[in-house]
Amino acid sequence: MADGAASLRALLRAANALLRQRRYRAALAVIKGFRNGAVYGAKIRAPHALVMTFLFKSGSLKEKLKSIAQATYTHSRNLACFVFTYKGLMALQAQLQGKKVPFHSFFAACIGGWLVFGENNPINSQIIMYLLSRILFGLSRLAVEKGYVPQPKQDPFPLVAALIWGIVLWLFEYHRETLQPSLQSSMTYLYDDSNVWHDVSDFLIYNKRTDSK
Repeated sequence: MADGAASLRALLRAANALLRQRRYRAALAVIKGFRNGAVYGAKIRAPHALVMTFLFKSGSLKEKLKSIAQATYTHSRNLACFVFTYKGLMALQAQLQGKKVPFHSFFAACIGGWLVFGENNPINSQIIMYLLSRILFGLSRLAVEKGYVPQPKQDPFPLVAALIWGIVLWLFEYHRETLQPSLQSSMTYLYDDSNVWHDVSDFLIYNKRTDSK
C-alpha cells in the first residue's frame, strides 16, 4: 500500500514537471483545449437539451434521456474536436512562420469549422446560428470603432429589436418552414397553442388537454 502511494506521488511529480516544461507548452495547450471544449460543450448542451426535450418532445422517459445524452455527447465532442484542431493549426502556423499573425486565426478556424461543424445537423445548426448573431453584433461594433460607420447619435438597439421580432414573427406566420425546428416548436407553443382551449384545465393549468372530453 505504501509502495503504491509512493509510486503515485512520484508519477504526479513527474507529470507536474512535464507540464512546467516550456518546450511542450503548445502541445499541452492543444490537449487542454480539447479537455475544455469537451467539458464546456457538455455543460452548455446538457441543461438546454434537458429543458427542450421535456418541454417539446414526446416519447418515453428512456427515449428522452437517450436524446439528451446524444445531444450532449455530440455538442461536447464537436466543440472538443474544434478547439483541438484550431489550437493545433495555430501552433503549427506560428511554428512555420516564426510568429503569430491575425490571418492564422481566421484560417485555422475556417479549417476547423469545415471539418467539425460542416455537417448540417440540428446541433451544428444551432451553434452556427448562435455564433452568427454574435458576429453580426461584433462586426457592427468593429465598423464603428474603426470609423467605417459613423457613431450613431442614439442607441440603435431598440430599432434592431423591433426589426428582429418583426421579421421572425412574419416568417413564423407565413414562411414557417424556413425557421429552425426548435424555434418553430417554441413559437408554436407561444403563439399557436395559446389560441386553443376547452375549459379551465387547458386554459390555465395545461397547454393541451390529454383526455377525450
